[in-house]
Amino acid sequence: MDYVVIIPAAGQGKRMGAGKNKQFITLQGIPLIVHTLRIFQEDDWCSGIILVGNKNELAELERIVATYKLDKVEHIIPGGHERQHSVYEGVKAIDSETLVLIHDGARPFVSIESIHNLVTKTKDCGAAVLAVPIKDTVKRINQNTVIETVDRSSLWAVQTPQAFHLSLIRDAHEAAAEKGHLGTDDASLVEHFGQPVSIVKGDYLNIKLTTKEDLLFANAIIREREAQQKDV
Repeated sequence: MDYVVIIPAAGQGKRMGAGKNKQFITLQGIPLIVHTLRIFQEDDWCSGIILVGNKNELAELERIVATYKLDKVEHIIPGGHERQHSVYEGVKAIDSETLVLIHDGARPFVSIESIHNLVTKTKDCGAAVLAVPIKDTVKRINQNTVIETVDRSSLWAVQTPQAFHLSLIRDAHEAAAEKGHLGTDDASLVEHFGQPVSIVKGDYLNIKLTTKEDLLFANAIIREREAQQKDV
């Protein structure tokens, strides 16, 4: 059940406060983006990777891909002003019908099992996303005052990858571009134009590294996984 994955990695990660693209921050001595790329490099279902980066950082991405022998990376292309525009550039680089996964470069802990569950579901329904039920109480506020406690039983936190038939996500991006519509994620573009999106339960460890505090969790996850491998 082959798929192609688009990995947008052009954002500068200002909330991380690292003074550089967070994709180049190292975890256990290895760039963050490499941790993410290796997941798909090692997945037999992945037939190709399209890496979308900042135009000024393409040479560095090419060096990293070569250094770590990530030969499933078929294209390294410049992105656009917004993440949505970068993903659209990746979509346009795919020339044959396939399943397309779109995955954040800063989510280095998604499991192969979750990816395969997502791909299997998407093959049948056309569009699906990984997500997990919200664990915390959610309150709606106005000017720092609570106005409602929201029923969380139907609330899920959406992750990536998000998966689509190529024709569906291409049409959604084209329609969004024509109308000047900017969505909150790729699935929202499909939803905006009337197409249903299915939910596949993901994993709470599939975190997105956004702030410095997230690096503490990331290093803890890596250490735990290394310890588990030694015990096998």
